[in-house]
Amino acid sequence: MTTKIKCIIVDDEPAAHYVLSDYINKNPFLSLEHQLYNGLEAMQYLTNNPVDLMFLDIDMPEVTGMELLKTLPNKPKTILTTAYSEFALESYEYGVIDYLLKPIFYPRFLKAIAHFEDKNAIENSPEPKEEAKDISLKIGSDMVTILLDDILFTQSYGNYVKVYTMKRTYVATITTTELEKQLPSSLFVRSHKSYIVAINKIKTIDKDCLIIQQKSIPIGITYKREIMEIIKCN
Repeated sequence: MTTKIKCIIVDDEPAAHYVLSDYINKNPFLSLEHQLYNGLEAMQYLTNNPVDLMFLDIDMPEVTGMELLKTLPNKPKTILTTAYSEFALESYEYGVIDYLLKPIFYPRFLKAIAHFEDKNAIENSPEPKEEAKDISLKIGSDMVTILLDDILFTQSYGNYVKVYTMKRTYVATITTTELEKQLPSSLFVRSHKSYIVAINKIKTIDKDCLIIQQKSIPIGITYKREIMEIIKCN
């Protein structure tokens, strides 16, 4: 990579600056342009200094990270860094790329940078790949085409899968594992060994479940962290 990625850190904790600056400096294609300790400083800096990537803490005095994102007219691509997970869903409404829970470990940091690079590659691609808009499933003796945007969630049902859509529920001859392979990961995420959910249909997330159209979907322990990390606006 010939052009370095210009980064800033916005966090009121010196320890967080120490960890993130160390991680950034380990990667020659990243350039740490500035370190800021509150949202007001960040607003002033970003007015005259465009950057590629902002590492932003949520819980800061005076102006929180979420308030900063709401205020900025031209937001840089952002990776949130926080000890709290309850703001993950809201944050992705503002185009946040990833959500790092403190303490931040280096392999997870690298994964977030990979997400940034993937998003950049998609945005800069002259011919972006068109994703499928529907899926064909065997329902009884027929093959039925279902629009992906209509799917709310799916649930394992023995050797079948119940597919809950905006209009009706189908019972498809397929396993949850087989169905997961056919659904685009940018639109769907597995929340439990028996459930796959449409990311943009999630209304709220609790510690043990998520809500889609007043229906409570369990979150398995194995999938909990992944859900908090993957739910995003692609």
